[in-house]
Amino acid sequence: MSDAVPVETGNDENGNELVAMDTKDYVSMTICGQLFGIPVLTVQDVLSEQSITRIPLAPKEVAGALNLRGRIVTAIDIRTRLGLPPRKRGEKRMNVVVEYKGELYSFIIDVVGEVLSLPSSSYERSPATLDPNWRDVSAGVYRLENELLVVFDVTRLLEFGEQEAA
Repeated sequence: MSDAVPVETGNDENGNELVAMDTKDYVSMTICGQLFGIPVLTVQDVLSEQSITRIPLAPKEVAGALNLRGRIVTAIDIRTRLGLPPRKRGEKRMNVVVEYKGELYSFIIDVVGEVLSLPSSSYERSPATLDPNWRDVSAGVYRLENELLVVFDVTRLLEFGEQEAA
């Protein structure tokens, strides 16, 4: 029932025809119980909890900065960015590092999941009913078997400072 366009064909060891579908890969992550994804090719690193130094007068979304192998990385609290409740004291967090305009940014999230290969044909525009804070940073969604995967648009996720200035 999929509208995916096959991009490669071949046979398995039993002679059965294999068809590879046009797919996109996402690093999955959970924030406040919701599943999000980020294109795998934008991810530079995945880190466990890191020591973060606060930055005075930074926007509220900026949790601070961390040191990643000698490079300063701006840490963005995605819960704050999405208008979600703050993490409870002692709750674990992880970091997904991306590069944007030559700078490194760490997205502070709850849990990093697995890499999901999803058929391009299942990709949908963000529904109008999606929370406006989420829709502003979403590139689209995938309706999975039991949940919705919201795909982050990294550029829009990092444009919070420009919106406040406008």
